Amino acid sequence: MTNSTNSTKLTQSAIAVTLALMLPFANAADENSDDGLEHITIISHYDKLRTEAGSATLIGEAELEKFEYNDIHRILASVPGINIREEDGYGLRPNIGFRGVTPERSKKISIMEDGVLIGPSPYSAPAAYYFPMTTRMTAVEVFKGPAAIKHGPQTVAGALNLVTRQIPEFSEGAIDLSVGADGYQKAHAHFGSVVNNVGFLLEGVTLKADGFKELDGGGDTGFVKNDLLAKFNYKFEADGIEHTLGLKLSYSDEESDETYLGLTDQDFADTPYRRYAASQPALMDTEHQQIMFSHFADGENFSVATRVYRNDYERAWKKLNGLLNSSVSLQKILHDPETYELAYGVISGKIDSVADGLPTQFLNMGTNDREYYSQGIQVDADFEQELFGFTHNIAAGVRYHEDEIERKHFEETYEMVSGIAQKAVPDVRAATQDIESTKAWSVYIEDKITLDALTLGVGVRGEFMDMHYQDQRNADLWQDKSTHIWLPSISGFYQLSEESGILFGVHEGFVPSSPKRRASEELENSINYEFGGRFNDGVTQFEVVSFFNDYQNLTETCGFSNCGIIEGETFSGGEVDVYGVEVQFSQSYPLNLHIDIPYSFVYTYTQSEFKNSFQSSFAQWGLIKAGDSLPYLADHQATFNIGFSGSDWKVNFSVKYVDEMQEVAGTGETLSGSIVPSSTTLDLSASYDFDQYGRVYAKVDNVFDNVDIVSRRPYGARPGKPRQVSVGYKYAF
Repeated sequence: MTNSTNSTKLTQSAIAVTLALMLPFANAADENSDDGLEHITIISHYDKLRTEAGSATLIGEAELEKFEYNDIHRILASVPGINIREEDGYGLRPNIGFRGVTPERSKKISIMEDGVLIGPSPYSAPAAYYFPMTTRMTAVEVFKGPAAIKHGPQTVAGALNLVTRQIPEFSEGAIDLSVGADGYQKAHAHFGSVVNNVGFLLEGVTLKADGFKELDGGGDTGFVKNDLLAKFNYKFEADGIEHTLGLKLSYSDEESDETYLGLTDQDFADTPYRRYAASQPALMDTEHQQIMFSHFADGENFSVATRVYRNDYERAWKKLNGLLNSSVSLQKILHDPETYELAYGVISGKIDSVADGLPTQFLNMGTNDREYYSQGIQVDADFEQELFGFTHNIAAGVRYHEDEIERKHFEETYEMVSGIAQKAVPDVRAATQDIESTKAWSVYIEDKITLDALTLGVGVRGEFMDMHYQDQRNADLWQDKSTHIWLPSISGFYQLSEESGILFGVHEGFVPSSPKRRASEELENSINYEFGGRFNDGVTQFEVVSFFNDYQNLTETCGFSNCGIIEGETFSGGEVDVYGVEVQFSQSYPLNLHIDIPYSFVYTYTQSEFKNSFQSSFAQWGLIKAGDSLPYLADHQATFNIGFSGSDWKVNFSVKYVDEMQEVAGTGETLSGSIVPSSTTLDLSASYDFDQYGRVYAKVDNVFDNVDIVSRRPYGARPGKPRQVSVGYKYAF
């Protein structure tokens, strides 16, 4: 047991200074300037040059409606600098990274909904096993580089903000119904209005599919997700300042017959959508609730947003952990089924757990039962004023946040009988039983100073965490630790003309360590640089940004999804460089007076290298030689979108290319030398608008029905989603 402090301790004066910075914002100015504060002040004007520094991308409602995607992986294909590891084909458990950070469970990016941290436990256990349903979002915002200074705690890569529908000014609503292949069904409806200055919005979504995999012995491989949202607000004016009081309530649940178990490479080649009999009991059962109170104050030259929030999340995921009393991992068995013929036979249902009256192998079925909560209060403010002859645009914020994860894992013995996995004994074995919790203050301030054609941003972010770990099976295994760090940032944009400019930035990034990790371990941090240019003449938009992330200490943490059974162990990779170029281009070409052809191109080039040689037992590293590159990071990625648009019809195509990726960085591990092959995927959508009678649409994901290995993790080769055809109808009123 330990009780230690890391870095400089947060003082009361630091908090007082931040609060003092915000007090003037609440008392100055005369008139309202903006009531759309659920966005995080990212520039949303497409017809003029964006002059903010840092890389920021907005995908608006019109873009989201083009393909009606429910999978955040497919949505983010139109954003440069994103690296993804697919897993289930539907995006139920996204694996998202920015600029080379591990995509594993999206744990190294800050994920928000309406500007508030939405991960189950963003500090204590940041793996994003809960992810909001994207079909109900009206915008997706991505921040990378210095643009992420306002959003933590994970700041090495960036932040992702999902924006829900805002309460309308007048009565309006819509329904969206869709059906498709593999039992796909979607029902989505919303209605909002204002009654006696009280606005409200009610929204509900149900999404389901039978799944595209064929389970040995029969059974489901699909999912059902439900999502309910209610918003209320009240607006009033006092002393020339417009105030909006808000209440947001949301509930969601999911049941998915998902497993970590993949296939051998040979079985994938023969029947890629097969699922082994040992995965029959697999089930993910989750429930999420959120309540948030908000207050927005808008004046002539300031805005203040205050949010008080609480998130609760429960999940129980039953899946195959391995074979009972066996030290051989599932990954090793599926990688070399000839050597482990008996084990493979039981997993695939060809061999019974008891044959000829003698036991062979039994299945160790684990249920990772967890409860999470996160809660806090945050204040974000913007203020503009003239000082010393220069225009200062000051943004500042403070947040107090608490979160906790309680693990109540247990295991059961199953046996294979004539191709059916069934419970063998009634006993339940306790596995991981622990609690990790964090209490954190975070503060930031950034001053953007306009100096003629130059806008210079200087800022700093502070993260101050007190963490606790307790093993509930051993009272002597506990730890209290504190981590306090300041992260400076400088960025700028120099406007060359009304249509073009250059941007640059440097900031320090940081990833919190878990409460369980030793306080003496070196933290993960990096110095991140970016430089680029931007052009927009109202017709053509072009942006190119180069980046260099200099990791002083890259760390990885094992979980069931990437290592197997060594959950919680942490590994250090030392110094690592990640660098590359991001390109965005878009334009609309009028074919004639009736048809427009909008098209866009996004390209990312990424390179990475370990700076030191070392031996690691981390399953994705192994024996590393200086110069080796990171796993699950493609050198080249590109997406080309093109559409044809008439007065009442639209057709859109999206082509995505992802270069090959290596499963393991070094040598000596089970998957060393294995490659995730390159892939090219074409998606198609079309719609026809009947004016007051609504709109019909059709879409085809993976038009050419490509069958590709998208990953061999958690255990074995896994396919992406096959061709899926769906049709839908939307009616707005």
